[in-house]
This record gives sequence, structure tokens and C-alpha cells, in this order.
Amino acid sequence: MSIKLGDIAPNFQADSSLGELDFYNFLGDSWGILFSHPADYTPVCTTELGMTSKLKSEFDKRNTKVIALSVDDAEDHRGWIKDINETQNCAVDFPIIADKDKKVSEMYDFIHPNASATATVRSLLIIDPEKKVRLIITYPASTGRNFNEILRVLDSLQLTDNYKVATPVNWNDGDDVIVPPAISTEDARGIFPKGVTELKPYLRYTPQPNK
Repeated sequence: MSIKLGDIAPNFQADSSLGELDFYNFLGDSWGILFSHPADYTPVCTTELGMTSKLKSEFDKRNTKVIALSVDDAEDHRGWIKDINETQNCAVDFPIIADKDKKVSEMYDFIHPNASATATVRSLLIIDPEKKVRLIITYPASTGRNFNEILRVLDSLQLTDNYKVATPVNWNDGDDVIVPPAISTEDARGIFPKGVTELKPYLRYTPQPNK
């Protein structure tokens, strides 16, 4: 199964480091981040889960729940979490899905046989409150994720859902945003009272509406 942007993220029930859970019930009305790890007790994953834990307040501000996955069992997850907390100076309190039978990994296309027939790749999905997949990023096992980028995209998705804008290259929260081509410059000047700067008829900037 291949999941694409705009697809509904499939629900599942699984054991985890925090016990049995239903994915949809876990997410509730929140945004969600589901990310896979090649294996427990691996160095890159240890740093990633530590960083995820440290960013809890940032995810909370964005009404976002995080949940990890590895093909090891829940008991291994709980042992590994002790190492993560010790080495990364954090307290992991989000669930790590146990996926020994690779049921969830195959459902979400986290197994890439030409990279590894047994381990999941380093994939990440952002899922909105309607359970639609809004972002898919896949890294090789050797490369840790950039969580600044994940927060940046989450900010962009939430902003563009709420306002008629797009975000330009290297945009960060607070920067000017782009007026989409579907809106005329004349209409844009009414929609965006902070002003519209037209570089080309198809390239117009306006200050971020909610700042």
C-alpha cells in the first residue's frame, strides 16, 4: 500500500510502550505526527526521540500529538526509553508503537526493501484533524531528521489552512507570505489589509495575517 498526500491515514490498533492503543482515538481532534525508526537501541533514533521529547511544548502549542514506531516489541521500547531519557536528558512520554509483525509498517509503506528488507526507513507523516496526510518525508536510516523543518512545515500547514496564503522558500513563522495566483491583486488588497507588494502579477507578498 502506498500512501500519498491527501489520502486518509488508515486507523490501526497496536501495542505500544504505553500499552494498547487505537490510533484515531489517540489523535482525537489533534494534528498528528507519526514517524518510524529502523530499530530500538540505535544511535540516530535515540537522538531523534530525545529531541521529540524536548519539543513537547512546541507540539502542544500547535495542537499536535506525536507517536513513534519501531519493529521491536513494547518491552524493548520501554527499556530503550530509559536509555533515551538518560543520554538525552529528557522524559519520553509519548507512545512508541510495537510493530513486530510489521503490520503498521506495511500499511504505511515504511518498509523499503531496496534499503532494508527488515527495518523501517526513517519516514514521517503529518496528519491533520480530518485524518488527511499532509506531509510525507522519508530519510535514509543513516540521516537524522531536522525537527526545525518539521515544525516549520506544521506552522505553514496550519497557517495556510486558516488564511488564503502560501509560504515561500525558507519561510519561517513571522515572515511575509505569498498571495496565491487564484486571487487577483485587487481582491488581495481587500483580503489582506496589511498591504500587498506585487513583484509580478503572479508573485505578490503580504505580511503574515496572524502576526
